[in-house]
Amino acid sequence: MAVVSNPVVVMKRYEMKYIMSPEQTEYFKESVKGYMKIDKFGLTSIASLYYDTPNYRLIRTSVEKPPFKEKIRLRSYGIATDNSPVFLELKRKAYGIVYKRRVQSTIPLVKKFFDGEGDICAGGQINKEITTFRDYYQTLVPACMIIYDRVAYFQPDGDLRLTIDHNPRYRYEDLDLRVSMEGNSLLKDGYTILEVKVQQAVPLWLSDILTKGKIYKGSFSKYGEAYRQQLLRTRNL
Repeated sequence: MAVVSNPVVVMKRYEMKYIMSPEQTEYFKESVKGYMKIDKFGLTSIASLYYDTPNYRLIRTSVEKPPFKEKIRLRSYGIATDNSPVFLELKRKAYGIVYKRRVQSTIPLVKKFFDGEGDICAGGQINKEITTFRDYYQTLVPACMIIYDRVAYFQPDGDLRLTIDHNPRYRYEDLDLRVSMEGNSLLKDGYTILEVKVQQAVPLWLSDILTKGKIYKGSFSKYGEAYRQQLLRTRNL
């Protein structure tokens, strides 16, 4: 299980997303060998429980693609328990730059936090930002579960990080990280989501690999796509 040694994490970086076919996925994996290494956790199943207002204000704003948007989610690596570490993440995107605030906690403590009972961690700027976010939106409830199986790559001598998410899926029922890792597929069979995360410019060798593989950057949100598919399901009932 992936557990950070520091329970508070701050991140600022550019993030680019690409949808890859099965053939492009295999091509990309082969092409980055020699440049990138798979991290020590290997293939990891990740679940993120997104919180939203009862009328889905956060995701409705996000899908309109404004210059600034924000989300809050609770993440676990594998099925969680009451005592296992989970990570509450406040994610904001402004003009292409992603800012993330992340704190380690447990499910019972996070539930108390969203019920308005105290802080999420012991003071400090991160606690203030997350608490202000909660208080601004007043009522935040579990809204959607996003699950995927991720392989993460890192650059030994740089800040570049790549992730490939296999079998991305979602569900709007059983919104509890302790239940299961099951869900409805977000993409066609075998398709994956590549995320490129970097603090500076994308290196030339990576741009060449993407160009040769005809892998093109797109605008894709897992929660946004899940929301769209769920609306279609609801309308077709």
